[in-house]
Amino acid sequence: VQLQASGGGLVQAGGSLRLSCAASGRTYDINLVAWFRQAPGEEREFVAAVTWIGDNTYYADSVKGRFTISRDNAENAAYLQMNSLKPEDTAVYYCAARRGSHLVLVAAAYDYWGQGTLVTVSS
Repeated sequence: VQLQASGGGLVQAGGSLRLSCAASGRTYDINLVAWFRQAPGEEREFVAAVTWIGDNTYYADSVKGRFTISRDNAENAAYLQMNSLKPEDTAVYYCAARRGSHLVLVAAAYDYWGQGTLVTVSS
């Protein structure tokens, strides 16, 4: 499975961005897709996840109510709509996928990773 993340950029606080994650290859292996982010000097942290079958979603408390994760199986893609962005949301955002369907918040449990896309929120 190959993952390609895109959609990052520079936005002012309060603005919005939509990240995309395109999957290719053995996409039938995917059962869970997630977004993680990593700010400079920080650990990679879980942001949101969605099951590939069904529509179960999960969010970190820090983004709940502002971010929405979704997926389009026909397009083999997942998205992260980010609204009401804050400067503390500044980070490189990574999409990740795993073969297991259980929600896991630890980055090491994910089998496939995209290359990351930078989101910068100015105050």
